[in-house]
Amino acid sequence: MKHSKQLLIGLFAILLVSTISCKDKERENNDEKLGQEKVQNQEIEAPEGIISLNDAKSIYDNYTKNRVGIIEEYENKTRKSPDFQAARFVDFDYETIKQYIDYVDQEAEKAGVEKVTKLRVYLANYPDEEVFAGKEVVHPKQNSVFMVPTLNVDGQNYGFYIGSDGKAALIKNAVGAKGQGMGDASRPTTKSYAGFAPSFSASSPTPYQGGGDLTLNSGHGGPPPTGDFQ
Repeated sequence: MKHSKQLLIGLFAILLVSTISCKDKERENNDEKLGQEKVQNQEIEAPEGIISLNDAKSIYDNYTKNRVGIIEEYENKTRKSPDFQAARFVDFDYETIKQYIDYVDQEAEKAGVEKVTKLRVYLANYPDEEVFAGKEVVHPKQNSVFMVPTLNVDGQNYGFYIGSDGKAALIKNAVGAKGQGMGDASRPTTKSYAGFAPSFSASSPTPYQGGGDLTLNSGHGGPPPTGDFQ
């Protein structure tokens, strides 16, 4: 009888501990769910740099007045075919930008980058060729952009890529002032020009092999469509 009592007390204790544990787990899950709902329902503040449509129209018109005519006059004198129109925009698929940011975060984390500080957008210009980087050039000699992620080194932001050793490497150490390779240990040294000052030869070999590039181009650009700022 005494043994049966001890057994019942033991079973009751186990049941009590199990019930308390389940309730604690349930409470923890509810708190976590509530926290997620608060984050999801929290209104996002507008970032710095948002401007009004009036301001956007103003600086758009400034570009039309101060740049477009000069660009078109020069290009029409130098390109293979006439009737050049200066590009006024470059757009990227919204999902592509989100995927790009996720990809940069993923590769940066694997490479041990503590924090990606900025996305740096470079102005660029396509060659007067039908094909560049293995893809059709829709608008030969049109202006374009490409972007690279940056990290902070000694208080300065530098664009980076992933070297063949899997570690983050600074673009400035791989590309010189004229776009010439500077002997980055993770990539072969070559006298070919690439990167920020490309030769734009469709048949030129890629001078940097191995590693992982984080440079995003392949946006869609051209003369402005009717309905935006014209």
